[in-house]
Amino acid sequence: MTPQQIELVKATVPVLRENGVALTGYFYNRMLGNNPDLKETFNMGHQRSGAQAQALAGAVLAYAENIEDPSVLLPVVELIAHKHVSLNIQAPDYNIVGENLLHSISEVLSISMEDPLIDAWAAAYGQLADLFINTEKAIYEQHQQTKGSWLGWRNFKIAKKVLESEEITSFYLAPVDGGDLPKYEAGQYISVRVFVEELGLKQPRQYTLSTSPQADYLRISVKREDEKGDLAGGWVSNTLHGLAEGAEIEVSAPTGNFYLIDPNKRNVFISGGVGLTPMVAMLNQLVTLDMPEPVTFIHACRSKQVHAMKQHIHDLKAKYPRLSTYTAYEFPHQSDVLGQDYDAKGRLDLNTIDSAILPVEADYYLCGPMPFMAEQQKALIARGVPAENIHSEAFGTGGVHH
Repeated sequence: MTPQQIELVKATVPVLRENGVALTGYFYNRMLGNNPDLKETFNMGHQRSGAQAQALAGAVLAYAENIEDPSVLLPVVELIAHKHVSLNIQAPDYNIVGENLLHSISEVLSISMEDPLIDAWAAAYGQLADLFINTEKAIYEQHQQTKGSWLGWRNFKIAKKVLESEEITSFYLAPVDGGDLPKYEAGQYISVRVFVEELGLKQPRQYTLSTSPQADYLRISVKREDEKGDLAGGWVSNTLHGLAEGAEIEVSAPTGNFYLIDPNKRNVFISGGVGLTPMVAMLNQLVTLDMPEPVTFIHACRSKQVHAMKQHIHDLKAKYPRLSTYTAYEFPHQSDVLGQDYDAKGRLDLNTIDSAILPVEADYYLCGPMPFMAEQQKALIARGVPAENIHSEAFGTGGVHH
């Protein structure tokens, strides 16, 4: 990019702050209108709620603000690149996005396609697209070199469904071709694609693999998302819950950059709600290694009725003296027993937990709703845990679904 182009892109920052969501909302409508087949790649639930337009507006703004040194965005690029790979996004797809983005800037700002600002954004977008394409190429190559992995979509059947709580069901997925499965990292996710009757479209979603690698199945644990007031129900989650054992779905290869870094270190897992899925996968991986170091497993949910995999964690604690657990129920039922089912009533408060099971030198893994994770991260930093030892995964737009 030329210095003039960089200045032009920086000059659009105030416009993006003010009207970014209007621009990205217009862009998605334009692109999906011109390329209806892409509706089977994009999350139409996030299109419906406006979450996707908000997420893209934030990303475009961050890119414009850091146009002189885009390397600061590399962690975000890597996160999104893994998601793109799980959706089988290919290099030519970036041309479609670029063309529609530039025309959207022109149409929303009422400027000509010959305007120098369009040239500047074309150069900026080209630079960003190359960064994504190269990052994704490396991930695709890694999949090609991994035994049992695959590119694109592969047919799996639901071999078994297990009710984990009132809301969460585990799906055991076996490849229809009977072939090998890869040894993925505990904490990674897959994309699942199903036909949604209400939309008349296939829809993909990302779900964390909820156990360590197995020889003959992948397991996801999915929360049913019922309609609540203004909140729409989950199209894909609810479609999955309605499928019987034996039904076939499309699945992408395990990917993602949130996983257990060092099994030979003290590890602390902190989860909220269905955010426990990657934590159980990581814990199960440590079990296969006979739990080399002490582990702390902290979970927060509403009550015993929605406490998934409770018995599994209880059984592991009985077997492994190195495992410490702590559970907070925000709204325990009368039948929930303090000291047996849970350890604290109300929201999770790390300050009430014995510091012996929250050592500052441990690696911390957080997963759950964004406000929950922000609260726990703040509490950990206040306790003296270095920020670089805190690893987190957000469920939702740009991350993984539940």
